[in-house]
Amino acid sequence: MWNTIMTSLPELVAAGIKFTIPLAIISFAFGLVIAVITALIKLARPRGNALVKGAWSVLVAIAYFYVWLFRSTPLLVQLFIIFFGLPNLGVQMPAFTAAVITFSLNTGAYASENIRGALLSIPQDQWEAAETLGFTQSQTLFKIIFPQAIRIALPTLSNEFIGLVKDTSLASSITILEMFTVSQQITAKNYEPLLMYCLVAALYAILCSILSILQHYLEKRTSRYIKRGEN
Repeated sequence: MWNTIMTSLPELVAAGIKFTIPLAIISFAFGLVIAVITALIKLARPRGNALVKGAWSVLVAIAYFYVWLFRSTPLLVQLFIIFFGLPNLGVQMPAFTAAVITFSLNTGAYASENIRGALLSIPQDQWEAAETLGFTQSQTLFKIIFPQAIRIALPTLSNEFIGLVKDTSLASSITILEMFTVSQQITAKNYEPLLMYCLVAALYAILCSILSILQHYLEKRTSRYIKRGEN
């Protein structure tokens, strides 16, 4: 058993470094950008004529539909549609690209609601106070509101990222050689499915535990001034 573990472990770790971790980080980064844009579209109330307001209403409707669509369908189905379905429409892409697009859109849909809720939790009088001090709306948003909202949304966003790391195992269904795929390949050679799947599960658990520790550190770091104020 130990010989099998020692010979298989380097391959699994290499797959994690080469595919699992980059796939999670890249997808989460793009997902956050999508989430912020989606949340702002939902919350913004643009000033202008009826044409501007009508165009913005269309954007809001698209944002709500996007969030509804990706929260209402399984991630695996989304992967299959983008990787196996889009080629029927003439849209072909590498498996890694398809996985990044799918995970990013899925993460963006869920994270946008977290960010929207965090932004709504900031008292309205902070906007009014900033306007009194001569801040523009964009300055108020990025210098005053967003730093507070990120602190509030940090626990849920961290959970989203940890969940995404585990969800990358679904990329095995579209031929990406991440850790779970490699464990399946090794299992086909040594006929030790229980051992190999437990080993890859342990690697995911270690990775997610490290991320949980980092989450705890970030929460403590971003809340240090609040705790001092309470003391």
